[in-house]
Order: sequence, then C-alpha cells, then structure tokens
Amino acid sequence: MLAENDFDISKFTSFKIGGKVKKIYFPETVDEFIEVLNSQPDAVVVGNLSNVLVSSKGYDGALICTKRMDEIKFDGYTVTASAGVRGTKLSKQAAAKSLSGLEFMIAFPGSVGGEVYMNAGAHGQCIADVLKSAKIYSYENGMIELSNKDMEFGYRTSICQKKPYIVLDATFELVPDNSENIQERMNKNLSFRQDKQPSLTLPNCGSVFKNPKNDSAGRLLESIGAKDFRVGGARVFENHANFIINENSATSLDVLTLMDKMSSAVENKFGIKLVPEVRYLGGKDEEEVKLCKKLQIELIKNQK
Repeated sequence: MLAENDFDISKFTSFKIGGKVKKIYFPETVDEFIEVLNSQPDAVVVGNLSNVLVSSKGYDGALICTKRMDEIKFDGYTVTASAGVRGTKLSKQAAAKSLSGLEFMIAFPGSVGGEVYMNAGAHGQCIADVLKSAKIYSYENGMIELSNKDMEFGYRTSICQKKPYIVLDATFELVPDNSENIQERMNKNLSFRQDKQPSLTLPNCGSVFKNPKNDSAGRLLESIGAKDFRVGGARVFENHANFIINENSATSLDVLTLMDKMSSAVENKFGIKLVPEVRYLGGKDEEEVKLCKKLQIELIKNQK
C-alpha cells in the first residue's frame, strides 16, 4: 500500500489548491482500508477531493485517500463500484454494456464514495434514483450494508453526513436500453456542461453553493453581478456565477474571501443565506476557520 509523508495535496484536488499533508495513505482494497484505519484511528477519509477546498497552509494530520479503490463489477442489470471509481468512468462503462441510469454522471469530477455521501446529481437525476445499496464502514459496527431507504437521501445529503459512516462501495440498479439512446443522452448532458460549466481542465470544485428551495444559486449570484467578482487569483466563472475558478495560483484564503463576498451580496439583496456545497480541510489558519464558520462550510474531520 502506498503511503507518503509531507505530500503536496494540490496536485490531487480539482481546485489545484492545498499545502502539504503530514501523512497520506492510498489503500487499494477494503482490507487495506480497514488495516490503515485501525492503525491510524484519527485519520480523515477523503476521496477524489473534487468538492473540497484544502488549506494552502496544509493539514497536520493523516489522510486516507480512497481513489485507488477503483473496482467495477457488473452483474446482470446491477453494477457495484468501489468508493474511488470516478463517476465519469462508471457512466461510460455502463453505457458500453447498454445499461441506462448513470448518464447524469458523465463528466462528474468526483468519485463514487463522495457522490453517494452527498447524493450528487445533475440534469434532473441524482444518486438516490439509481442506488440499490451501499457498503458502509461504521466506527461503531464495522462493515454494514444499507439499502436505498436506509441511506436517508435528501437534496445533496445522506445519512453519511449525520452518522460516522464511510462509503466503501455502492451498487446501482440500471435498466437496459439501446446504446445509441444512452449515448445521445450522455452527449446532451456533456453539451450542457460544456456550455454552462467550466471544463474539468479549469481548476474548480464544481458548484460552490447549493440551490435554495425553488430557486437557483446561479440566478441569485448573477443578479448581484457576481460574474465580475474576483479575489487574488480566484474569480467567478464568466458563464455561470455559481462556480469559482483558480485562475492564477489562488490560495484557499482567496477562495473563502470570494465566497464570503458572493454570499454576503446575495443575503444583503434577497435575505437568502446560501449554503455551501464546498467542504474545507485545514484548520491551521485562524482567518480561514473564521470564514468557514461564517459561511457555514462543513469542516472535514475524523468521522468518529
């Protein structure tokens, strides 16, 4: 199992932001994952770091990264994917077998573990629509299996955000369809993302804020002129105001300050408090922690 000290995490985050992590482990199997978690009970578990802002000051603890846990198994109309499987890869492999249900995941930057954790969605679909069950590691009970109902899915949430649960793999129930129909839907979804959202080659972490009920965070942000906002090396994306781009060696403090500017402008005009989708890993910088608390950003920590 690969393990590294003083690891530059910026090359792994989709934001391309982050300092050095004291220790990071890359298990490839569930057994290796449990082994390292037993030896490092205070380690924080992360996936593809696609919706995570890591402090430029780094992180002094240990991380367990699941991105090398990337096995995919098909069984009839179901597919089971390990936590580290990229959503895009899973979507393409399902399409290659003429199985429909995962088209919405095409061009997802994240991995299955994180996508199940937050009930990720796009184009009117979400994980809850297709998930059959998930294998979970519970600090209290070890390995358990939860059904779709057990997962308590909601908008961008699941039971894993309420209890000390770690997603290790997920099984999805798909339906057969003509491969041309599946590819047509995937192409349509890709076209939408290319028109409205930044390319995966542009450093960003996806949608910054959740949509308020019956409204759109992008609409609210655009109405207050957020597309013109920038702080340091971070700027708001010109085609969609709910995305932040790391344009010029932005720091984590640049991003948090920009988020605060965006959120405050919306709240001042509409009285609506935007809730971030972005999570934060750090803790060494007091100003960053203060901004996270003001913005109500989830601080990633050990789930025990």
